[in-house]
Amino acid sequence: MVDELNKIPEKDIEQLVIRSQKGDSEAFSKLYDEYFTPIYRYIFFKVRKDEAEDILETLFLKAWENIKSYKKRKNVNFKSWLFRIAHNLVVDHYRLSRTHQELDPRMSDPKKEANPLERVQRSLNNESLKSALGKLKKKYRDVIVLKFINELSNEEVSRVLKKSEGSVRILQFRALKALKEHLAETGFTGLE
Repeated sequence: MVDELNKIPEKDIEQLVIRSQKGDSEAFSKLYDEYFTPIYRYIFFKVRKDEAEDILETLFLKAWENIKSYKKRKNVNFKSWLFRIAHNLVVDHYRLSRTHQELDPRMSDPKKEANPLERVQRSLNNESLKSALGKLKKKYRDVIVLKFINELSNEEVSRVLKKSEGSVRILQFRALKALKEHLAETGFTGLE
């Protein structure tokens, strides 16, 4: 899944950010292209598809409006900054809706695969995974989506969730154990 991430080297990302901070919309559009898929994936696993699209749109609007306030620090790079905005928007979304909603078990697959059997199997696996993720505690779902679906490092996950790396590792262990139990209940055996 990392194929969408890190197409642009980190030093070039920072140059694009600096240009964007000076009002260069073309530079920001390159940042948008770089981070659209991983940020969308993160949001998609937390809310319904139509809500994910709205939140993603809001995220990039907020990022553009507030890019001048971004400063690279030892513990915060641009990717972490975007994921933190996404995390906050999802939290706000749930805070405002105040109703618990089931995760949509259908997952879109933007890739056009030639083998329909692989697509069906992947779709079934994705449905099982998304259903099992929906049964997890929010903190467990957050760590799994960030760590394994978006493939962020423990350090990056700790920045997004504002927890220590040790806490992230413990959450990750517990989350994977709970996920495996939920998947086993559905008869899914893909983790063996």
